[in-house]
Amino acid sequence: MTGALAPTKPLTVADRCDRCGAQAYVRAVLVGGGDLLFCAHHGRKYAEALRSNGADIQDETDRLTETPAAAPDEER
Repeated sequence: MTGALAPTKPLTVADRCDRCGAQAYVRAVLVGGGDLLFCAHHGRKYAEALRSNGADIQDETDRLTETPAAAPDEER
């Protein structure tokens, strides 16, 4: 990030890709202040062009490979 923009909130399941509607894992914060949301596929496709135009990229695609924490056993 450039430091000029406020940190962005983590993406949630409700955030959808602006290109295809899949769950968003990438946020591009544009120089003008708006943002675009992308799935992992479209995030990879557009990230370089967005960066070259000054956008800051928030990439949370590492969440796709996380292993969920084991739930504690329920008492019986």
